Amino acid sequence: MSASVHPYSDDVMRSAIRAANTGDEHLYLEQYLAEARLDPDSVRRIQAGARKLAVAARQKVQQSTGVDAFMGEYDLSSEEGVLLMCLAEALLRIPDDETSERLIADRLARGQWDVHLGASSSLLVNASTWGLLLTGQMLSPDILKSGAENLLLKMVARIGEPLARVVIQQAMRLLAGQFVMGRNMREALQRTDDYPSATLFSFDCLGEAALSLGDVTGYMESYQDAIQQLGRVVEDSLPLNRQPGISIKLSALHPRYEFAQRERVLKELLPRLKLLAEHAACVGIGMTIDAEEADRLELSLDLFERLVTDVPHHWQGLGLAVQAYQKRAFPVLKWLSALAQQQGCRIPVRLVKGAYWDSEIKRAQQTGLPGYPVFTRKAATDVSYLACARLLLQLPECFYPQFATHNALTLAWIAEIAAGREYELQRLHGMGDALYALLQSDNEAPPVRVYAPVGSYESLLPYLVRRLLENGANSSFVNALTDPECSIDSLIQDPCERIQKVDASPHPQIPLPVDLYGPERRNSRGLDLSAPDVVESLLEQVAVAGNECWCAAASAGGDIVEGSPRALFSPADPDDQTGEVHEADATIAGKALELAAAVAPEWDAQGGVARAACLLRAADLIEAQMPVLMAMVVREGGRTLPDALSEVREAIDFCRYYAHCASEEFEHPIVLPGPTGEQNTLELHGRGVFACISPWNFPLAIFTGQIAAALAAGNAVLAKPARQTALVAGRVVALLHEAGVPRDVLSFLPGSGAEIGRILMADSRLAGVAFTGSTGTARTLQQQLAERGGAIIPLIAETGGQNVMIADSSALIEQLVRDVIQSAFNSAGQRCSALRVLFLQDAIAGRTEQMLSSAMDELRIGDPMHLSTDIGPLIDRSALKGLEPHIARMNKEALRLKRIDPPRNLPGSFSALHVYRIRELAQLDQEVFGPVLHVIHFSANRLDNVIEAVNATGYGLTLGVHSRIESTWARVCERARVGNLYINRNMIGAVVGSQPFGGEGLSGTGPKAGGPRYLHRFATERTRSVNISAMGGNSGLLNLSDE
Repeated sequence: MSASVHPYSDDVMRSAIRAANTGDEHLYLEQYLAEARLDPDSVRRIQAGARKLAVAARQKVQQSTGVDAFMGEYDLSSEEGVLLMCLAEALLRIPDDETSERLIADRLARGQWDVHLGASSSLLVNASTWGLLLTGQMLSPDILKSGAENLLLKMVARIGEPLARVVIQQAMRLLAGQFVMGRNMREALQRTDDYPSATLFSFDCLGEAALSLGDVTGYMESYQDAIQQLGRVVEDSLPLNRQPGISIKLSALHPRYEFAQRERVLKELLPRLKLLAEHAACVGIGMTIDAEEADRLELSLDLFERLVTDVPHHWQGLGLAVQAYQKRAFPVLKWLSALAQQQGCRIPVRLVKGAYWDSEIKRAQQTGLPGYPVFTRKAATDVSYLACARLLLQLPECFYPQFATHNALTLAWIAEIAAGREYELQRLHGMGDALYALLQSDNEAPPVRVYAPVGSYESLLPYLVRRLLENGANSSFVNALTDPECSIDSLIQDPCERIQKVDASPHPQIPLPVDLYGPERRNSRGLDLSAPDVVESLLEQVAVAGNECWCAAASAGGDIVEGSPRALFSPADPDDQTGEVHEADATIAGKALELAAAVAPEWDAQGGVARAACLLRAADLIEAQMPVLMAMVVREGGRTLPDALSEVREAIDFCRYYAHCASEEFEHPIVLPGPTGEQNTLELHGRGVFACISPWNFPLAIFTGQIAAALAAGNAVLAKPARQTALVAGRVVALLHEAGVPRDVLSFLPGSGAEIGRILMADSRLAGVAFTGSTGTARTLQQQLAERGGAIIPLIAETGGQNVMIADSSALIEQLVRDVIQSAFNSAGQRCSALRVLFLQDAIAGRTEQMLSSAMDELRIGDPMHLSTDIGPLIDRSALKGLEPHIARMNKEALRLKRIDPPRNLPGSFSALHVYRIRELAQLDQEVFGPVLHVIHFSANRLDNVIEAVNATGYGLTLGVHSRIESTWARVCERARVGNLYINRNMIGAVVGSQPFGGEGLSGTGPKAGGPRYLHRFATERTRSVNISAMGGNSGLLNLSDE
């Protein structure tokens, strides 16, 4: 951990960065603790300086009239704080008055706004509070209990709802103006006069990440215009590090700024960056590359490395922001120091703590990473920050340090160790005013640069919410400074001391992703598809598997079918033979049924724990063979690599989840209450023989899930995969056998659905059917079962849906478009949960359609074996041909909004992507299973009609709602008859155990797969009632003590 500069070795140093990404938090924290720890005398001086700053800043905050007072009054841990943040996020971008008023009603009627009125001398607090109070009073008259109630009632009655809406909008603009320097560069430059004369600035042109090339063009123009205007205020007599600067967000300069598109990004984004850097160098200002999400770090380093070698050598203004909350921060600085030495330059580094902590935690948990890219304790981030700060100051020939912080202890710590070295401090516009006013009053203070966001009210919203979240959190220094109940001692506590007290351990309430579900089960292991070493290893293994020709054969017990096999070919390339399958006939199907019926009681008698052990072993085997199984899903099913990864993980989760259910519910009877002298119990047992019939669109996950559930419940299983995807199904059956499931208990029956189904459905020994597929086939199975003799048996059917998403004008359009594209076109629309119909409120329909059309231009249809491919083929030529009649009808009856054709040289069954605007839902008489999206406009007052139309289809699988108005989606939840409802997110990718999946009506029978009641449908219940008095009386009752 020495601070000396290493010889530049990209491979070794980048490997160190990658190792730290999800490495052991404890080990890395101990290393950084050693770097940040100081001697006791230094610590005492630092805390004395921090105390002096904190005490004076708190006094100043108490007299503040700005955002510090606002944050102090509206603690974001309070109900009003949360409501305020939600309101600020949405109100200013809603285009229509009706929805604006509905949002205000929804968010503010519940808040106790009157308690804040007059509690502060701040104009901002009181102006905002009066606006909120007026509206809240109007919407919920019982809120106010104060003496001002009658006066406020009269005021509300006088101004009415429209004017009250204007008042609240003005209050939100006032709030927004505290965080944003100006709506444009001209306004921002004018406001620099509000700061002390020596203040420096780095301007950031706010906006969402680009979704299209049109967005990129707009952001490029904004950046170029900003650089040009900043060049006019450059003072030639000052050095470069005393000039204004600009911050660049890479996601604004490319619509696909992600690792999967690395080659394209390097080719297209680098020239844009070089153009901006040369422009900045020409006018004499600095340019800093902002830090974004952790999965983009590797790509940002690739770009930065190339850019450093391309920019004018005399210009030392190209900087990089580094996030201390990432475990990779220190090795990134090591790499940068070597790069600086190799290039003979000095790199400005803006050291920040990081702004995406909660989303990084969530992403790691969702993707099953081996660890978190960020530290799980705030004090650990503070320690990392100090370690990084020390390294930056120790290498002045490599770095110009820029410390971005609002923390008094951090400021005192830096001042202590700087020892006269050159550096600057940075702060956010609108944050830490009191603290920095004190600092800048000292003539010997280092330079202070303000990070100054510039943009319209609409574009600032994501930035604003991040600032509110960061600084409203209870652990924030800014928040704590305004809280009189928070002692100065706690404000200036040494983070090294705090971390030593917990032995540098991770946060106990944030388990590793693998332990997300606690002692019940392990989370499936994922792969970080933004990590170059992980991707390289995966692609090598997938490539090897891609050359194999697999074989699968029907089996009944120990007998394996031989004879003439049927060849299978990849839907992406009809010349790529993926393998061959020996299919079952009526004879083998009959034998499998006979064996299963004979062995089912013995399998049931083993109990839930023994069966669970088999499933847990199977889950581990599947996990160990993840790359090969992914390759099979890609080649045989046409799924993309990310989809294939998700499918393998889902199969693993099914095995572990149902194993837990079996252990808990099928091992011991439940003891029921009853009178003394009587023992009553309820037991769950397998029904006998289950036929599991799975589809081709989830050839691994659904196939495995059905089988695992039936086995866990104590049934013997006849597994019938889709004919198109029998190879991967055969591999899973082999792994289940290897895990200990007897061959007689699990038979594999690939082949003709009609032939095998006819044999099985007519046999009275069949005790149940689990089916996923079309509604028509489910009806056929139901009829066949009804016509046979014997017992009435369960049919567990999961079928399709006419899945709808409803978006009102409070939706964030950029997020809506991303979720629509994922929901409608992921897996080429071949998911039962896929979005088929998008209802758009009139007020945002035109803009959303335009943004959707532009974003779709960035999608890549192609070979699913390539990581850069977004959309693969349909399953076969028959599926492709099946879409043609509907497409032809839509071309006549509807307005085509978009069509994206696949490249002409693709040999497989690739479909174009279609978007049509239709008049009403009734125009669609059936589900269209492919990449076809239909759009319908609706007015704000017709939401109930939309829900009625959805219910009238008879389907009830998935439904999405995009709205920031809780009462709106609550209304949809209450009235819509659907199995899975998703709010402000995409509609696909249900997670086992967290989002049980299944529909109602024409969409299925239930219960939900991956849910706590699923196994019960595979089981039968048996009650036992024993009169224990008949065997000598109730000794427990007789022996009761009188004590």
